[in-house]
Amino acid sequence: MRVARVVLDGIPRTAEVAGDALRVLVEAVSVLDLLEAEAKERERLAAQVEAEHPIGSLPLLAPIVPTTIRDFSVFEQHIEGVVRNADPAARVPALWYESPFCYFSNPHALTGPGEDIPVPPGCADLDFELEVAAIIGREGRDLTPAQAGAYIAGYTIYNDWSARDLQISEMRLGLGFCKGKDFANTLGPWIVTPDELDPLRRGDRLDLSMRARRNGELIGSDTLANMAWSFEELVAYASRGTWVRPGDVLGSGTCGGGCLLELWGRRGRDGLPPLGDGDVVSLEVEGIGTLENRVVAGRDPVPLPPARRRRGAEPRP
Repeated sequence: MRVARVVLDGIPRTAEVAGDALRVLVEAVSVLDLLEAEAKERERLAAQVEAEHPIGSLPLLAPIVPTTIRDFSVFEQHIEGVVRNADPAARVPALWYESPFCYFSNPHALTGPGEDIPVPPGCADLDFELEVAAIIGREGRDLTPAQAGAYIAGYTIYNDWSARDLQISEMRLGLGFCKGKDFANTLGPWIVTPDELDPLRRGDRLDLSMRARRNGELIGSDTLANMAWSFEELVAYASRGTWVRPGDVLGSGTCGGGCLLELWGRRGRDGLPPLGDGDVVSLEVEGIGTLENRVVAGRDPVPLPPARRRRGAEPRP
């Protein structure tokens, strides 16, 4: 099943994507209702159709409003290219191979298909990131990878937009990301349940081709099968010592060739400028669909004063 959120008569509604149609369900049925349900119950809920419209005739929203967003980084090729921005001879840090890692992103920065993405205040190096995200449909904790697959209710495309200049500056403090990742998390165009992707499964990986385009030009491509850890392993890691719950989003991290920063590290910036006003980013994942957004001019940052020093403190050199 493919599950979408649409706007009908000004109200967000749940819809099943059936061929070229959006089957809008009764208002009482939510996306989480479908994702949490067993197969037979899901079919019963999806049968409660109120209206049917062609795809493209209703605005699409992000297919889920996440409770949390954890974003991993599990594509070795991506990391290899990124570290070369600082040193052309750099290699993937040994620590990266020891276990998956993730950071929490901002669910309040949610954006959907077709939505304009303003350049964040103070950013000169805006970048896209092509990822796939798993959506959690059951609550659990301390899961094993063998158990974790049953907790994944579906998959969608995730664009983890990045203000690279802000991000790199912030990371020098050692506290992780802040405004470099705080302005847009785009999901869509819909959620595809795991059974639909089973024909494309190779062992514990989904062999889905992934392509990123800017203004129609192919920037990079990869396959989701190149994940260093499977989604089941990521869910198990995310649940270690804590809960994963319905509506949680777990991003794969950027695939190989799936962002400008990686390509800058490999071949420099010639012919690869940062994103700017008017650029259209299209992310395509086999078996899921295409997620497209346009970049627009943003606002200037609201000025803030420098830190006020504590009394008696000597200025640092």
